[in-house]
Amino acid sequence: QAQLMESGGGVVPPGGSLTLSCTASGFTLGSYAVAWFRQAPGHEREWVACITILGTRQEYADSIKGRFTISRNNAENTVSLQMNSLLPEDTGTYYCARRATDRGGCPDPPLTTFFRPWGQGTQVTVSA
Repeated sequence: QAQLMESGGGVVPPGGSLTLSCTASGFTLGSYAVAWFRQAPGHEREWVACITILGTRQEYADSIKGRFTISRNNAENTVSLQMNSLLPEDTGTYYCARRATDRGGCPDPPLTTFFRPWGQGTQVTVSA
C-alpha cells in the first residue's frame, strides 16, 4: 500500500527555520513528482512547492519563494522542505503528496486533485 509520512514540524519563532521530511513506503517515490501543501485553520489547503522526478525542476508558490527549498533523495525515498525566515502566516499543517500518475512533471495548475496519496500532515507553528 502506497503511503507517505511527514515529520519535522514544530514550534519556532518568527525568522526561524525548520526542515520537513516526507518518507514514502510501499512504492518507489523516485517515479513520481512530489508536492508540499499546507492548510491553516479555517482556510483551504494551498500548494507550496513541487519537485520533478529527478529533482531537476522545482516550483514554488509566490508566498514562499526565496524562503523555502524543496529537494529529494530518491535513493532514500524521501522529499524534504527546508523552510527559512519563517513568518506567522506560515503556520499550518503541512502535507506531502505524490502526483497520482507516474512519470509526469509538476502539474499546472497544482490542484489537489492531481495528487494522491497524501500523508497525515505535520504541524508547523510560527509564534513568538
